[in-house]
Amino acid sequence: MKKSFTKTILFAAFLFAVALAGTSCGKKGNVTPVTVPDLTTMDVVTTESGTIAYIGGLFNGSTDVSLSSYGICYSATNQTPTTADKKTTDTVILYAYTTKLTGLSPKTTYYARAYAVNSAGTGYGKVVQFTTGDGTTSTGGTVSTLAGNTAADFVDGLGGAALFNSPQGITVGADGNIYVADSFNSAIRKVTTAGDVTTLSGNGSIGYVDGPIATAQFYAPQSLVTDATGNIYVADYGNNNIRKITPAGVVSTFAGSGDAGYADGTGTKATFNSPRGLAIDGSGNIFVADMGNNLIRKITPAGVVTTFAGSRGASYLDNATATSATFNKPNGIAIDANNNIYVAETLNHAIRKITPAGVVTTFVGGNKRTGVVGNPSAIAFDKSGNLFIADQNGRILEITKDKVLKVIAGNGTNGFAEGVGTAGIFNSPQGVTVDAGNNVYVADYYNNRIRKIVLQ
Repeated sequence: MKKSFTKTILFAAFLFAVALAGTSCGKKGNVTPVTVPDLTTMDVVTTESGTIAYIGGLFNGSTDVSLSSYGICYSATNQTPTTADKKTTDTVILYAYTTKLTGLSPKTTYYARAYAVNSAGTGYGKVVQFTTGDGTTSTGGTVSTLAGNTAADFVDGLGGAALFNSPQGITVGADGNIYVADSFNSAIRKVTTAGDVTTLSGNGSIGYVDGPIATAQFYAPQSLVTDATGNIYVADYGNNNIRKITPAGVVSTFAGSGDAGYADGTGTKATFNSPRGLAIDGSGNIFVADMGNNLIRKITPAGVVTTFAGSRGASYLDNATATSATFNKPNGIAIDANNNIYVAETLNHAIRKITPAGVVTTFVGGNKRTGVVGNPSAIAFDKSGNLFIADQNGRILEITKDKVLKVIAGNGTNGFAEGVGTAGIFNSPQGVTVDAGNNVYVADYYNNRIRKIVLQ
């Protein structure tokens, strides 16, 4: 018996049919033939237990309501699995679906690919090979406080004598120091690896002033990145623009007019709406999680702003065309060594992936019922290609370069405690970064602290 699309798909198909009827000029014989489905197999992320994997499929072209089944087929023996092997049967959310493979055997190599069946036949995506874990759970990292304490204030100092007010973004500069977007202080703070905190720019008051770092002002900065020459770029959330701090100590507006809106353009001719996350690639291009516009924007080194992905609608839609995909308040962003862009979405409970060709898929998560990555707020790669995730639910996660999901700190409850692994507790962590020694640093928002995790 044929399985139908969700109500959303049926309604969309109905509207398309109505529009087609209205423009067909009475030509009733023009019927598009049904073709075998064309799919992309999404990335596989496994768990340490070795028994679970997360994967999905994406329809590369328009879909049709004649689909009878779709999902993932997989096998440990057949390197080109078919629907005759083990398979899932899933529900399409517009053009894509995600699924959870259970009952896998630890320390086993599997082959998996997306499939879909319609009246023209069975279509398959590319085969993805993955190996499950050995069932050993890591102990996680050792969590301590590098700087700050529970009190919210604006004080420079060493370790616990320094005070922050709701720190959001965090990054490691080319000089090895840690830079913090201290949002409620509207300031950029500098923290040495010894925990010595100074104020780089901002005076604790909301404002919008370019010029020398001593007199410049920001409005609730959310994140920052540094380039190879030591420039710092800041997502100035309240001022709706991207600011630049040079090594010489001059603050300028790199892109954005200061008004909330949406327009591509060069420098101050472009507009943003509550920019939240920043990432920079090897060529100096900056990618912005433009949260209020539900877009991913790109800024060249010359300050030219374009829309890289998203279509401004606040929803959840993977797509083979970047600007046809949708996001829902994207907040964190990172780039891997192959220039794939990853986006953390708290409201979609997902990490999305955008290839250089513009194909948008779900890397992991996306299903509110699974809680795989909870409410991710920020992401960062280390030099080896491991991805670290700050989960606002009070966890710091890692997806290794081999795509194994681990909890390295926190236990899903919010509070404060130092300790190893799940004994270390956070309170709505908002930023995460990794230094050259693979130490992980976290902007612990409600604890007003910068935490350090030393990995085992």
